[in-house]
Amino acid sequence: MLLGYDIGSSSIKVALLNPEDGSLLGMTQYPESEMPIESPHPDWAEQNPESWWEAACLATRKLLAETGVSPDQILGIGIAYQMHGLVVLDKAGKVLRPAIIWCDSRAVALGNQAFEALGAGYCLEHYLNSPGNFTASKLRWLKENEPEIFARIDKAMLPGDYLAYRMTGKICTTVPGLTEGIFWDFKTNTPAGRLLDYYGIPAEMLPEIVPVFGLQWTLNPSAAAALGLVPGIPLGYRAGDQPNHALSLNVLHPGEVAATGGTSGVVYAVSDRPVFDPKQRVNSFAHVNYSPENPHTGILLCINGAGSMYRWVRDNFGQAGWGPQGPQALNLVEDTPGRLKLSYPEMESLASTVPIGSEGLSILPFGNGAERILGNQNPGAQILGIHFNRHDQRHIIRAALEGIAFAFVQGMEAMREMGIPIHTLRVGNDNLFQSAIFSSTIATLMGLSIECYASSGALGAAKAAGVSVGIYSSPEEAVSKGLVPVATYRPEAEKHKEYLKAYLHWSAFLSV
Repeated sequence: MLLGYDIGSSSIKVALLNPEDGSLLGMTQYPESEMPIESPHPDWAEQNPESWWEAACLATRKLLAETGVSPDQILGIGIAYQMHGLVVLDKAGKVLRPAIIWCDSRAVALGNQAFEALGAGYCLEHYLNSPGNFTASKLRWLKENEPEIFARIDKAMLPGDYLAYRMTGKICTTVPGLTEGIFWDFKTNTPAGRLLDYYGIPAEMLPEIVPVFGLQWTLNPSAAAALGLVPGIPLGYRAGDQPNHALSLNVLHPGEVAATGGTSGVVYAVSDRPVFDPKQRVNSFAHVNYSPENPHTGILLCINGAGSMYRWVRDNFGQAGWGPQGPQALNLVEDTPGRLKLSYPEMESLASTVPIGSEGLSILPFGNGAERILGNQNPGAQILGIHFNRHDQRHIIRAALEGIAFAFVQGMEAMREMGIPIHTLRVGNDNLFQSAIFSSTIATLMGLSIECYASSGALGAAKAAGVSVGIYSSPEEAVSKGLVPVATYRPEAEKHKEYLKAYLHWSAFLSV
Protein backbone atom coordinates (compact mmCIF):
# COMPACT_ATOMS: atom_id res chain seq x y z
CA MET A 1 0.00 0.00 0.00
CA LEU A 2 1.09 3.59 -0.65
CA LEU A 3 0.36 6.75 1.36
CA GLY A 4 0.01 10.20 -0.15
CA TYR A 5 -0.23 13.51 1.70
CA ASP A 6 -1.51 16.84 0.41
CA ILE A 7 -0.54 19.69 2.76
CA GLY A 8 -2.96 22.49 1.97
CA SER A 9 -3.70 25.75 3.70
CA SER A 10 -7.28 24.55 4.33
CA SER A 11 -6.63 21.00 5.53
CA ILE A 12 -4.28 18.02 5.38
CA LYS A 13 -5.55 15.26 3.09
CA VAL A 14 -4.22 11.70 3.20
CA ALA A 15 -4.90 8.97 0.62
CA LEU A 16 -4.23 5.24 0.78
CA LEU A 17 -3.67 3.47 -2.54
CA ASN A 18 -3.63 -0.17 -3.57
CA PRO A 19 -0.76 -0.19 -6.10
CA GLU A 20 -1.80 -3.48 -7.72
CA ASP A 21 -4.84 -2.02 -9.45
CA GLY A 22 -4.49 1.70 -8.68
CA SER A 23 -7.65 1.70 -6.57
CA LEU A 24 -8.22 4.20 -3.79
CA LEU A 25 -8.65 2.33 -0.51
CA GLY A 26 -9.57 5.44 1.42
CA MET A 27 -8.98 9.14 1.82
CA THR A 28 -9.55 11.49 4.71
CA GLN A 29 -8.65 14.98 5.82
CA TYR A 30 -8.07 16.88 9.00
CA PRO A 31 -9.58 19.12 10.12
CA GLU A 32 -12.97 18.57 8.53
CA SER A 33 -13.51 22.33 8.64
CA GLU A 34 -10.83 24.68 7.34
CA MET A 35 -7.61 25.37 9.22
CA PRO A 36 -7.34 28.99 10.34
CA ILE A 37 -5.09 31.44 8.53
CA GLU A 38 -3.83 34.22 10.80
CA SER A 39 -3.59 37.75 9.43
CA PRO A 40 -2.08 39.95 12.16
CA HIS A 41 -1.61 42.77 9.62
CA PRO A 42 -3.29 43.62 6.30
CA ASP A 43 -2.10 41.36 3.45
CA TRP A 44 -0.38 38.94 5.86
CA ALA A 45 -1.20 35.23 5.92
CA GLU A 46 0.44 32.87 8.42
CA GLN A 47 -0.02 29.37 9.79
CA ASN A 48 1.70 27.38 12.53
CA PRO A 49 3.72 24.57 10.88
CA GLU A 50 3.16 22.42 13.96
CA SER A 51 -0.56 22.42 13.11
CA TRP A 52 0.24 20.77 9.76
CA TRP A 53 2.13 18.01 11.52
CA GLU A 54 -0.57 17.47 14.13
CA ALA A 55 -3.22 17.31 11.39
CA ALA A 56 -1.12 14.83 9.38
CA CYS A 57 -0.79 12.56 12.42
CA LEU A 58 -4.51 12.68 13.23
CA ALA A 59 -5.52 12.14 9.61
CA THR A 60 -3.14 9.19 9.18
CA ARG A 61 -4.41 7.40 12.28
CA LYS A 62 -7.99 8.06 11.24
CA LEU A 63 -7.39 6.65 7.74
CA LEU A 64 -5.70 3.50 9.01
CA ALA A 65 -8.59 2.91 11.40
CA GLU A 66 -11.20 3.45 8.67
CA THR A 67 -9.51 1.14 6.14
CA GLY A 68 -8.19 -1.51 8.50
CA VAL A 69 -4.83 -1.47 6.71
CA SER A 70 -1.93 -2.58 8.86
CA PRO A 71 0.92 -0.05 9.20
CA ASP A 72 3.46 -2.66 8.11
CA GLN A 73 1.72 -2.87 4.71
CA ILE A 74 2.76 0.69 3.80
CA LEU A 75 5.53 0.55 1.17
CA GLY A 76 6.13 4.23 0.46
CA ILE A 77 5.08 7.81 1.19
CA GLY A 78 4.64 10.80 -1.13
CA ILE A 79 4.05 14.44 -0.22
CA ALA A 80 2.35 17.31 -2.04
CA TYR A 81 2.24 20.72 -0.40
CA GLN A 82 1.10 24.33 -0.65
CA MET A 83 3.67 26.23 -2.70
CA HIS A 84 5.66 29.42 -2.03
CA GLY A 85 5.51 29.27 1.76
CA LEU A 86 8.41 29.91 4.14
CA VAL A 87 9.30 27.91 7.25
CA VAL A 88 12.45 28.82 9.17
CA LEU A 89 14.29 26.59 11.66
CA ASP A 90 17.12 27.21 14.10
CA LYS A 91 20.10 24.89 14.54
CA ALA A 92 18.12 22.70 16.93
CA GLY A 93 15.43 22.18 14.28
CA LYS A 94 12.92 24.40 16.11
CA VAL A 95 10.45 26.55 14.16
CA LEU A 96 11.31 30.19 14.82
CA ARG A 97 8.03 31.86 13.81
CA PRO A 98 4.74 31.08 12.05
CA ALA A 99 5.07 30.09 8.41
CA ILE A 100 4.51 32.86 5.87
CA ILE A 101 2.22 31.09 3.39
CA TRP A 102 1.46 31.39 -0.32
CA CYS A 103 -1.24 34.12 -0.18
CA ASP A 104 0.79 36.48 2.03
CA SER A 105 1.55 39.72 0.14
CA ARG A 106 4.00 41.47 2.45
CA ALA A 107 7.07 40.98 0.23
CA VAL A 108 5.67 42.32 -3.05
CA ALA A 109 7.56 45.63 -2.91
CA LEU A 110 10.85 43.92 -2.05
CA GLY A 111 10.49 41.54 -4.99
CA ASN A 112 9.69 44.39 -7.35
CA GLN A 113 12.76 46.29 -6.16
CA ALA A 114 14.96 43.24 -6.76
CA PHE A 115 13.46 42.79 -10.24
CA GLU A 116 14.43 46.37 -11.10
CA ALA A 117 17.86 46.25 -9.44
CA LEU A 118 18.94 42.94 -11.00
CA GLY A 119 17.29 43.76 -14.32
CA ALA A 120 14.11 42.35 -15.81
CA GLY A 121 16.02 40.64 -18.60
CA TYR A 122 18.42 38.93 -16.22
CA CYS A 123 15.70 37.74 -13.85
CA LEU A 124 13.48 36.37 -16.58
CA GLU A 125 16.30 34.60 -18.41
CA HIS A 126 17.82 33.10 -15.26
CA TYR A 127 14.83 32.65 -12.91
CA LEU A 128 11.93 32.75 -15.43
CA ASN A 129 10.18 35.10 -12.98
CA SER A 130 10.45 38.29 -11.06
CA PRO A 131 11.48 37.58 -7.45
CA GLY A 132 8.02 38.99 -6.78
CA ASN A 133 6.19 37.77 -3.72
CA PHE A 134 7.89 34.37 -3.69
CA THR A 135 9.76 32.60 -0.90
CA ALA A 136 13.13 34.29 -1.42
CA SER A 137 11.50 37.72 -1.08
CA LYS A 138 9.65 36.60 2.06
CA LEU A 139 12.98 35.54 3.54
CA ARG A 140 14.45 38.95 2.68
CA TRP A 141 11.45 40.53 4.43
CA LEU A 142 12.43 38.67 7.60
CA LYS A 143 15.98 39.97 7.31
CA GLU A 144 14.72 43.56 7.12
CA ASN A 145 11.83 43.43 9.57
CA GLU A 146 12.65 40.66 12.06
CA PRO A 147 16.47 40.70 12.12
CA GLU A 148 16.67 38.98 15.51
CA ILE A 149 14.80 35.98 14.05
CA PHE A 150 16.75 36.05 10.79
CA ALA A 151 20.03 35.90 12.74
CA ARG A 152 18.91 32.62 14.33
CA ILE A 153 17.89 30.89 11.09
CA ASP A 154 19.82 27.76 10.20
CA LYS A 155 17.58 26.52 7.37
CA ALA A 156 14.77 28.05 5.32
CA MET A 157 12.36 25.62 3.74
CA LEU A 158 9.04 25.11 2.00
CA PRO A 159 5.98 23.61 3.73
CA GLY A 160 6.56 20.19 2.13
CA ASP A 161 10.18 20.23 3.22
CA TYR A 162 9.01 20.82 6.77
CA LEU A 163 6.60 17.88 6.77
CA ALA A 164 9.33 15.66 5.31
CA TYR A 165 11.68 16.87 8.05
CA ARG A 166 9.14 15.99 10.73
CA MET A 167 8.79 12.52 9.24
CA THR A 168 12.45 11.76 8.75
CA GLY A 169 14.59 14.23 10.68
CA LYS A 170 16.30 15.03 7.37
CA ILE A 171 16.34 18.63 6.11
CA CYS A 172 16.27 18.58 2.31
CA THR A 173 14.46 20.04 -0.70
CA THR A 174 14.18 19.54 -4.47
CA VAL A 175 15.11 21.53 -7.58
CA PRO A 176 11.45 22.21 -8.48
CA GLY A 177 10.95 23.36 -4.89
CA LEU A 178 13.85 25.79 -5.18
CA THR A 179 12.48 27.14 -8.46
CA GLU A 180 9.09 27.89 -6.89
CA GLY A 181 10.88 29.95 -4.23
CA ILE A 182 13.00 31.74 -6.90
CA PHE A 183 16.10 30.17 -5.39
CA TRP A 184 17.20 28.50 -8.66
CA ASP A 185 19.10 29.70 -11.73
CA PHE A 186 17.91 27.89 -14.87
CA LYS A 187 20.90 29.12 -16.88
CA THR A 188 23.54 27.69 -14.57
CA ASN A 189 21.46 24.88 -13.01
CA THR A 190 22.62 25.98 -9.58
CA PRO A 191 21.07 27.94 -6.70
CA ALA A 192 20.37 31.58 -7.59
CA GLY A 193 23.64 33.04 -6.29
CA ARG A 194 23.16 36.57 -7.59
CA LEU A 195 19.72 36.94 -6.03
CA LEU A 196 20.91 35.42 -2.75
CA ASP A 197 23.80 37.88 -2.68
CA TYR A 198 21.49 40.82 -3.44
CA TYR A 199 19.11 39.79 -0.67
CA GLY A 200 21.92 39.02 1.78
CA ILE A 201 20.81 35.43 2.21
CA PRO A 202 23.59 32.90 2.91
CA ALA A 203 23.47 29.97 0.48
CA GLU A 204 23.92 27.69 3.50
CA MET A 205 20.34 28.49 4.54
CA LEU A 206 19.07 26.38 1.63
CA PRO A 207 18.58 22.68 2.38
CA GLU A 208 20.37 19.82 0.68
CA ILE A 209 18.88 18.88 -2.72
CA VAL A 210 17.31 15.45 -3.29
CA PRO A 211 15.48 14.09 -6.38
CA VAL A 212 11.72 14.56 -6.72
CA PHE A 213 11.39 10.81 -7.35
CA GLY A 214 13.70 8.60 -5.31
CA LEU A 215 14.63 7.70 -1.79
CA GLN A 216 14.65 11.03 0.07
CA TRP A 217 14.95 9.43 3.54
CA THR A 218 13.01 7.03 5.74
CA LEU A 219 10.43 7.43 8.49
CA ASN A 220 12.15 7.68 11.87
CA PRO A 221 10.86 5.97 15.05
CA SER A 222 9.42 9.05 16.79
CA ALA A 223 7.55 10.19 13.69
CA ALA A 224 6.30 6.66 13.04
CA ALA A 225 4.88 6.49 16.56
CA ALA A 226 3.10 9.84 16.15
CA LEU A 227 1.63 8.84 12.77
CA GLY A 228 0.67 5.32 13.80
CA LEU A 229 3.06 3.81 11.25
CA VAL A 230 6.24 1.75 11.46
CA PRO A 231 9.80 3.08 11.15
CA GLY A 232 11.79 2.73 7.94
CA ILE A 233 9.05 3.45 5.37
CA PRO A 234 10.68 5.26 2.41
CA LEU A 235 9.74 8.85 1.69
CA GLY A 236 9.97 8.72 -2.08
CA TYR A 237 8.34 11.80 -3.61
CA ARG A 238 7.78 15.49 -2.90
CA ALA A 239 6.25 18.24 -5.06
CA GLY A 240 4.30 21.47 -4.82
CA ASP A 241 0.54 21.10 -4.94
CA GLN A 242 0.04 22.40 -8.47
CA PRO A 243 2.82 20.42 -10.20
CA ASN A 244 1.61 17.41 -8.23
CA HIS A 245 -2.01 18.05 -9.22
CA ALA A 246 -0.86 18.11 -12.85
CA LEU A 247 0.98 14.82 -12.33
CA SER A 248 -2.12 13.24 -10.77
CA LEU A 249 -4.01 14.08 -14.01
CA ASN A 250 -1.19 12.69 -16.20
CA VAL A 251 -0.15 16.18 -17.30
CA LEU A 252 3.56 15.56 -17.76
CA HIS A 253 4.39 16.59 -21.32
CA PRO A 254 4.12 19.65 -23.58
CA GLY A 255 0.60 20.57 -24.63
CA GLU A 256 -1.00 18.94 -21.58
CA VAL A 257 -2.86 21.30 -19.21
CA ALA A 258 -4.36 20.86 -15.74
CA ALA A 259 -6.55 23.16 -13.67
CA THR A 260 -7.98 23.35 -10.18
CA GLY A 261 -10.61 25.51 -8.55
CA GLY A 262 -9.82 25.27 -4.86
CA THR A 263 -9.04 28.07 -2.40
CA SER A 264 -7.05 29.59 -5.25
CA GLY A 265 -7.68 28.93 -8.92
CA VAL A 266 -4.87 27.51 -11.02
CA VAL A 267 -4.19 26.56 -14.62
CA TYR A 268 -0.96 24.63 -15.12
CA ALA A 269 0.51 23.89 -18.56
CA VAL A 270 3.71 22.04 -19.48
CA SER A 271 6.39 23.29 -21.88
CA ASP A 272 9.39 21.39 -23.22
CA ARG A 273 11.71 24.30 -22.47
CA PRO A 274 12.09 27.14 -19.94
CA VAL A 275 9.70 29.94 -20.98
CA PHE A 276 8.56 33.12 -19.28
CA ASP A 277 5.92 35.81 -19.59
CA PRO A 278 7.52 39.26 -20.04
CA LYS A 279 4.47 40.79 -18.31
CA GLN A 280 4.68 38.31 -15.41
CA ARG A 281 0.96 37.51 -15.46
CA VAL A 282 1.84 33.84 -15.18
CA ASN A 283 4.90 32.15 -13.72
CA SER A 284 7.19 29.30 -14.72
CA PHE A 285 8.79 26.64 -12.52
CA ALA A 286 10.55 23.33 -13.00
CA HIS A 287 7.97 20.55 -13.41
CA VAL A 288 8.16 17.30 -11.42
CA ASN A 289 9.99 15.60 -14.34
CA TYR A 290 12.42 18.47 -14.99
CA SER A 291 16.07 17.79 -15.67
CA PRO A 292 18.76 19.83 -17.42
CA GLU A 293 18.60 17.32 -20.30
CA ASN A 294 14.77 17.43 -20.48
CA PRO A 295 13.82 20.82 -19.05
CA HIS A 296 10.08 20.28 -18.70
CA THR A 297 8.70 23.51 -17.28
CA GLY A 298 5.33 24.16 -15.68
CA ILE A 299 3.60 27.45 -16.56
CA LEU A 300 1.35 28.40 -13.67
CA LEU A 301 -1.57 30.79 -13.71
CA CYS A 302 -2.80 31.52 -10.18
CA ILE A 303 -5.90 33.44 -9.11
CA ASN A 304 -5.85 33.94 -5.35
CA GLY A 305 -9.53 34.78 -5.05
CA ALA A 306 -11.29 31.68 -6.40
CA GLY A 307 -12.83 29.11 -4.07
CA SER A 308 -12.10 31.52 -1.23
CA MET A 309 -14.39 34.04 -2.95
CA TYR A 310 -17.18 31.54 -3.48
CA ARG A 311 -16.96 30.35 0.13
CA TRP A 312 -17.27 33.98 1.25
CA VAL A 313 -20.39 34.36 -0.90
CA ARG A 314 -21.87 31.23 0.66
CA ASP A 315 -21.05 32.42 4.17
CA ASN A 316 -22.58 35.85 3.63
CA PHE A 317 -25.25 35.41 0.95
CA GLY A 318 -26.03 31.69 1.13
CA GLN A 319 -28.80 31.76 3.69
CA ALA A 320 -32.35 30.56 3.10
CA GLY A 321 -35.29 32.79 2.33
CA TRP A 322 -33.60 35.47 0.21
CA GLY A 323 -34.90 37.01 -2.99
CA PRO A 324 -38.20 36.83 -4.82
CA GLN A 325 -38.09 33.06 -5.17
CA GLY A 326 -39.93 32.61 -1.86
CA PRO A 327 -39.61 29.63 0.49
CA GLN A 328 -37.68 26.77 -1.02
CA ALA A 329 -37.52 23.06 -0.23
CA LEU A 330 -33.75 23.29 -0.17
CA ASN A 331 -31.00 20.96 0.98
CA LEU A 332 -30.00 23.16 3.89
CA VAL A 333 -27.30 22.64 6.45
CA GLU A 334 -27.20 24.32 9.86
CA ASP A 335 -24.31 26.77 10.07
CA THR A 336 -24.85 28.07 13.59
CA PRO A 337 -27.87 27.23 15.78
CA GLY A 338 -30.96 28.59 14.10
CA ARG A 339 -29.13 29.73 10.93
CA LEU A 340 -29.54 27.62 7.81
CA LYS A 341 -27.06 27.81 4.95
CA LEU A 342 -27.53 26.63 1.37
CA SER A 343 -25.45 23.73 0.10
CA TYR A 344 -23.27 24.36 -2.95
CA PRO A 345 -25.59 22.30 -5.22
CA GLU A 346 -28.53 24.43 -4.09
CA MET A 347 -26.55 27.60 -4.78
CA GLU A 348 -25.90 26.27 -8.27
CA SER A 349 -29.60 25.55 -8.72
CA LEU A 350 -30.56 29.10 -7.72
CA ALA A 351 -27.86 30.67 -9.90
CA SER A 352 -29.05 28.69 -12.93
CA THR A 353 -32.34 30.63 -12.87
CA VAL A 354 -30.42 33.82 -13.74
CA PRO A 355 -29.35 34.60 -17.35
CA ILE A 356 -25.73 34.57 -18.51
CA GLY A 357 -24.18 37.86 -17.38
CA SER A 358 -26.23 38.04 -14.18
CA GLU A 359 -28.32 40.88 -15.64
CA GLY A 360 -25.43 43.34 -15.48
CA LEU A 361 -24.12 42.42 -12.02
CA SER A 362 -20.35 41.81 -11.99
CA ILE A 363 -18.04 40.59 -9.24
CA LEU A 364 -14.26 40.97 -9.28
CA PRO A 365 -12.93 38.05 -7.18
CA PHE A 366 -9.60 39.65 -6.23
CA GLY A 367 -9.89 39.76 -2.44
CA ASN A 368 -7.22 37.35 -1.24
CA GLY A 369 -3.93 39.15 -1.77
CA ALA A 370 -1.93 40.51 -4.69
CA GLU A 371 -2.89 39.03 -8.07
CA ARG A 372 -0.18 38.18 -10.56
CA ILE A 373 -2.49 38.45 -13.59
CA LEU A 374 -3.05 42.08 -12.54
CA GLY A 375 0.64 42.92 -12.26
CA ASN A 376 0.79 42.06 -8.55
CA GLN A 377 -1.84 44.70 -7.82
CA ASN A 378 -4.33 44.09 -5.03
CA PRO A 379 -7.61 45.82 -5.99
CA GLY A 380 -9.70 43.80 -3.56
CA ALA A 381 -12.97 42.09 -4.39
CA GLN A 382 -15.75 44.27 -5.73
CA ILE A 383 -19.48 43.88 -6.41
CA LEU A 384 -20.31 46.18 -9.32
CA GLY A 385 -23.47 47.29 -11.07
CA ILE A 386 -25.88 46.19 -8.38
CA HIS A 387 -29.49 47.32 -8.86
CA PHE A 388 -31.72 47.12 -5.80
CA ASN A 389 -34.92 46.48 -7.78
CA ARG A 390 -33.42 43.80 -10.05
CA HIS A 391 -30.73 41.83 -8.28
CA ASP A 392 -31.05 39.37 -5.43
CA GLN A 393 -29.25 36.42 -3.87
CA ARG A 394 -29.36 34.40 -7.11
CA HIS A 395 -27.57 37.13 -9.09
CA ILE A 396 -24.81 37.45 -6.50
CA ILE A 397 -24.20 33.70 -6.59
CA ARG A 398 -24.08 33.57 -10.39
CA ALA A 399 -21.96 36.73 -10.68
CA ALA A 400 -19.44 35.21 -8.26
CA LEU A 401 -19.13 32.02 -10.35
CA GLU A 402 -18.87 34.02 -13.56
CA GLY A 403 -16.36 36.47 -12.10
CA ILE A 404 -14.02 33.69 -11.02
CA ALA A 405 -14.42 31.99 -14.43
CA PHE A 406 -13.69 35.27 -16.21
CA ALA A 407 -10.47 35.63 -14.19
CA PHE A 408 -9.47 32.13 -15.39
CA VAL A 409 -10.16 33.16 -18.98
CA GLN A 410 -8.13 36.35 -18.66
CA GLY A 411 -5.13 34.40 -17.40
CA MET A 412 -5.46 31.63 -20.00
CA GLU A 413 -5.46 34.24 -22.76
CA ALA A 414 -2.10 35.41 -21.41
CA MET A 415 -0.80 31.83 -21.67
CA ARG A 416 -1.92 31.61 -25.28
CA GLU A 417 -0.11 34.88 -26.00
CA MET A 418 3.07 33.10 -24.86
CA GLY A 419 2.48 30.40 -27.46
CA ILE A 420 1.29 27.81 -24.92
CA PRO A 421 -1.34 25.57 -26.58
CA ILE A 422 -4.49 24.96 -24.54
CA HIS A 423 -6.94 22.58 -26.18
CA THR A 424 -8.26 20.51 -23.27
CA LEU A 425 -8.26 21.06 -19.53
CA ARG A 426 -7.96 18.09 -17.19
CA VAL A 427 -9.37 18.82 -13.75
CA GLY A 428 -10.27 17.02 -10.55
CA ASN A 429 -13.99 16.47 -10.10
CA ASP A 430 -14.22 18.70 -7.06
CA ASN A 431 -14.52 22.27 -5.87
CA LEU A 432 -15.51 24.89 -8.45
CA PHE A 433 -15.35 22.51 -11.40
CA GLN A 434 -18.41 20.72 -10.03
CA SER A 435 -20.34 23.83 -11.07
CA ALA A 436 -21.76 23.63 -14.60
CA ILE A 437 -22.07 27.43 -14.68
CA PHE A 438 -18.40 27.92 -13.84
CA SER A 439 -17.11 25.16 -16.12
CA SER A 440 -19.32 26.03 -19.10
CA THR A 441 -18.31 29.69 -18.91
CA ILE A 442 -14.63 28.77 -19.28
CA ALA A 443 -15.22 26.03 -21.89
CA THR A 444 -17.32 28.30 -24.11
CA LEU A 445 -15.14 31.41 -23.94
CA MET A 446 -11.91 29.45 -24.48
CA GLY A 447 -13.34 27.04 -27.06
CA LEU A 448 -12.08 23.93 -25.29
CA SER A 449 -13.30 20.83 -23.49
CA ILE A 450 -12.93 20.34 -19.74
CA GLU A 451 -12.43 16.73 -18.64
CA CYS A 452 -13.16 15.98 -14.97
CA TYR A 453 -11.45 13.06 -13.24
CA ALA A 454 -11.93 11.39 -9.87
CA SER A 455 -8.41 12.21 -8.79
CA SER A 456 -6.76 14.23 -6.05
CA GLY A 457 -3.41 15.62 -5.02
CA ALA A 458 -3.03 13.12 -2.19
CA LEU A 459 -3.78 10.22 -4.53
CA GLY A 460 -1.26 11.53 -7.06
CA ALA A 461 1.42 11.78 -4.37
CA ALA A 462 0.73 8.17 -3.34
CA LYS A 463 1.06 6.96 -6.94
CA ALA A 464 4.29 8.92 -7.41
CA ALA A 465 5.78 7.29 -4.32
CA GLY A 466 5.21 3.96 -6.07
CA VAL A 467 7.66 5.01 -8.79
CA SER A 468 10.37 5.59 -6.23
CA VAL A 469 9.99 2.22 -4.54
CA GLY A 470 9.98 0.35 -7.86
CA ILE A 471 6.31 -0.60 -8.09
CA TYR A 472 5.87 1.46 -11.26
CA SER A 473 8.44 1.94 -13.99
CA SER A 474 7.55 5.59 -14.67
CA PRO A 475 5.28 8.42 -13.52
CA GLU A 476 3.19 7.89 -16.66
CA GLU A 477 2.51 4.28 -15.72
CA ALA A 478 1.72 5.21 -12.14
CA VAL A 479 -0.82 7.96 -12.80
CA SER A 480 -2.55 6.39 -15.81
CA LYS A 481 -4.05 3.60 -13.70
CA GLY A 482 -7.75 4.24 -13.09
CA LEU A 483 -7.71 7.69 -14.71
CA VAL A 484 -11.10 7.80 -16.50
CA PRO A 485 -13.18 10.97 -17.07
CA VAL A 486 -16.33 11.16 -14.93
CA ALA A 487 -17.71 14.30 -16.61
CA THR A 488 -16.90 16.48 -19.60
CA TYR A 489 -17.91 20.09 -20.34
CA ARG A 490 -17.84 21.20 -23.98
CA PRO A 491 -18.17 24.67 -25.52
CA GLU A 492 -21.73 25.89 -25.99
CA ALA A 493 -21.19 27.57 -29.36
CA GLU A 494 -24.73 28.86 -29.55
CA LYS A 495 -24.21 30.83 -26.32
CA HIS A 496 -20.74 32.17 -27.08
CA LYS A 497 -22.03 35.65 -27.94
CA GLU A 498 -23.82 35.97 -24.58
CA TYR A 499 -20.78 34.74 -22.66
CA LEU A 500 -18.46 37.09 -24.55
CA LYS A 501 -20.72 40.09 -23.90
CA ALA A 502 -20.71 39.28 -20.17
CA TYR A 503 -16.93 38.80 -20.14
CA LEU A 504 -16.25 42.12 -21.89
CA HIS A 505 -18.62 43.89 -19.48
CA TRP A 506 -16.75 42.35 -16.55
CA SER A 507 -13.26 43.04 -17.89
CA ALA A 508 -14.10 46.70 -18.54
CA PHE A 509 -14.16 47.27 -14.77
CA LEU A 510 -10.48 46.24 -14.54
CA SER A 511 -9.38 49.18 -16.68
CA VAL A 512 -11.35 51.78 -14.71
